[in-house]
Amino acid sequence: MMPGGFTETKPATPEVQKIVDQVKPQLEEQDKKPYPVFVAITYKTQVVAGTNYLVKVSVSNSTDECVHLKVFQSLPHVNKGPSLISYETGKTKDDPLIYFE
Repeated sequence: MMPGGFTETKPATPEVQKIVDQVKPQLEEQDKKPYPVFVAITYKTQVVAGTNYLVKVSVSNSTDECVHLKVFQSLPHVNKGPSLISYETGKTKDDPLIYFE
């Protein structure tokens, strides 16, 4: 991993699923639509003063539709949950998980 850069893409873990579950209401509010299916598939991390996550999330059982999330998790002593920084809709399972603003 490049210092300050994101890790390679890895399969999602239960910890990553917990993080995306916590930011799901933030996405639904910002995107103004419900996401009944919300399953983390892959992710990357970047250590800063906390951790940035890029996560590919499946949002459909019947298609390859995905969203990409950028989530910030502060350091434990701050005692704050994860925050949705930005997102990209209209992705598929085949789209690479790359940095976005």
